[in-house]
Amino acid sequence: MQWMTLASAIVGAVIATASAALLDRSRWRREQHVRTIGVRRDLYGEHLACLSEARNAFRSLARNGDLGASERAASARDSFAPYYAMRYQMSITASPAVFEASEATFRRLRDVRDLAADGTLAGDEAYSGGRAEYEEALTRLRTAMRKDLGTDGLG
Repeated sequence: MQWMTLASAIVGAVIATASAALLDRSRWRREQHVRTIGVRRDLYGEHLACLSEARNAFRSLARNGDLGASERAASARDSFAPYYAMRYQMSITASPAVFEASEATFRRLRDVRDLAADGTLAGDEAYSGGRAEYEEALTRLRTAMRKDLGTDGLG
């Protein structure tokens, strides 16, 4: 009879330990997911802000017909340069769908940069078309970001 009591105590201890380990693992996964979402949310916000800053600089260049060619090109390059670091951060942190959308947005914004650097003005059809393609890519990027963060149904 003593063996039965001892065996029951051992089985109970094994079940309790396994349950505690399983709960700890579940809690760790949940906390890890929350941290990952927080890091991505911050990165995505910084990424969108960087895009906006570059886009606004290109808009200013496209509205300014008085700049010389070399000054315009240098300004366009300088305005786009900070985006490269953000691009690399996205490549290692963003989900694959978001990274793919961010690369498409990068290419469209680079096209807008090239137009502005070459002296294309805001009223030109080429600039308007490039800007529209960029805006479409940006919309797809925001949608992918919302989906990745689980906020795609929030409007």
